[in-house]
Amino acid sequence: MAASGLEDPSLERHFKGHRDAITSVDFNLNKKQLASGSMDSCLMIWSMRPQMRAYRFVGHKDAVMCVQFSPSGHLVASGSRDKTVRLWIPSVKGESTVFKAHTATVRSVHFSSDGQSLVTASDDKTVKVWTVHRQKFLFSLSQHINWVRCAKFSPDGRLIASASDDKTIKLWDKTSRECIHSFCEHGGFVNHVDFHPSGTCIAAAGTDNTVKVWDVRMNRLLQHYQVHSAVVNCLSFHPSGNYLITASNDSTLKILDLLEGRLLYTLHGHQGPATSVVFSRTGDSFASGGSDEQVMVWKTNFDATDYGEVLKTQKYATNVTGSLHNLRSEMDCGDPPKKTKAQDSARNQHQQEEETNLADTLEHIVGQLDVLTQTVSILEQRLTLTEDKLKECLENQQKLMHSKGN
Repeated sequence: MAASGLEDPSLERHFKGHRDAITSVDFNLNKKQLASGSMDSCLMIWSMRPQMRAYRFVGHKDAVMCVQFSPSGHLVASGSRDKTVRLWIPSVKGESTVFKAHTATVRSVHFSSDGQSLVTASDDKTVKVWTVHRQKFLFSLSQHINWVRCAKFSPDGRLIASASDDKTIKLWDKTSRECIHSFCEHGGFVNHVDFHPSGTCIAAAGTDNTVKVWDVRMNRLLQHYQVHSAVVNCLSFHPSGNYLITASNDSTLKILDLLEGRLLYTLHGHQGPATSVVFSRTGDSFASGGSDEQVMVWKTNFDATDYGEVLKTQKYATNVTGSLHNLRSEMDCGDPPKKTKAQDSARNQHQQEEETNLADTLEHIVGQLDVLTQTVSILEQRLTLTEDKLKECLENQQKLMHSKGN
């Protein structure tokens, strides 16, 4: 189903390598890597470059339920049914640190946008927040009375949204650690929740086949979509905030136009349930995973015409009637005078290049720090293991001496 003037999304690649259903997918910042978790207990890192081999990371003792790249792209977090969370360096060695995060299955892992914190959600009914450095436990949020399927930081890191089988979505203030609102779902459980890029609303994927968009400032329902014929497993906002993609047990992916409040595309790719879906950080691609053990990468296409402009001029607002729209002030004011257009564009281009170079340099530095931190953490773990072994050897030696003495 295509909309006028828009180009349809197209399947770009598909990856096979998992031996069981895919549970989660996520893109690296630079879109050169894609991570996937599976019921086969493995995490795969797929390279988007041609002829580059995939990495299979083995370490979890049970199904991998969730995966996410850190904002810098130099770490991958994974949560498992073995109750642990692992932080991996996505390179050929596949080194990782592990910590027991919960007393039951870890359903969800999510980095804060500054990359400093990690929020986890579990079947033990709790949401926990950790430091990424040394994986120090900070605090627990424990008002849910059933499994917690998903927990996410807001883009500014001040709020946490959690979705549970107790049929509520809870909003938490990270600083005060208090629940500031509960959205009650009467139709079914919520499998997945995601924040709009503006941080003003959240979208929820329900077992009652619906997708709902809630305003987190007014605490009211904005939009309600009944487009799937089965459970909705996952959803992801386009970085522009104008589109939402969903994955369902009806085997389809659906793309919703939030400005128009309508279904834009229905995509058939997976044989059986589509379990996970995510837009890349730039929005020009999206990836999906299914119970057919396949990971698919799609080219977005329909956003290509105006996405550059959207990024520059987009502001978000929610009007009183609750429909989402964007304010494009520069676009609405007509074209600027022609004589300054060339000068402005040259100046802007030069400025953009400088900003891009600076951003790339900072990105690289942050990335290297991430890797150093992680390497130190791995070395600390190895040192602890060596100390334990040494202690064991000394104890055994003492026992032997003692038995000889007797």
